[in-house]
Amino acid sequence: MSKNTSSFMVEIKHHKTVQHQPNKTLLESIEQHVEIQYHCREGYCGACRTKLLKGEVEYQTDPLAFIEDDEILPCCCFPISPINIEIS
Repeated sequence: MSKNTSSFMVEIKHHKTVQHQPNKTLLESIEQHVEIQYHCREGYCGACRTKLLKGEVEYQTDPLAFIEDDEILPCCCFPISPINIEIS
């Protein structure tokens, strides 16, 4: 797992487009602009489960919560390309 040093655009369906901040998790970048549910920052609760519509992410730590193939946990990942997501 590489260290994220790039900045990418994050399009949030029905909300807005935000700039991901390098060296921050996706959750840290999103929560500055949009309300999102979470209870941890380590990938094991799953409350921040988000649908990934387009793009790619990389995990800082392997998530322990169950996620579907089209879902991500913003608390422990960061984008490695521009992404589109849908927050429930």
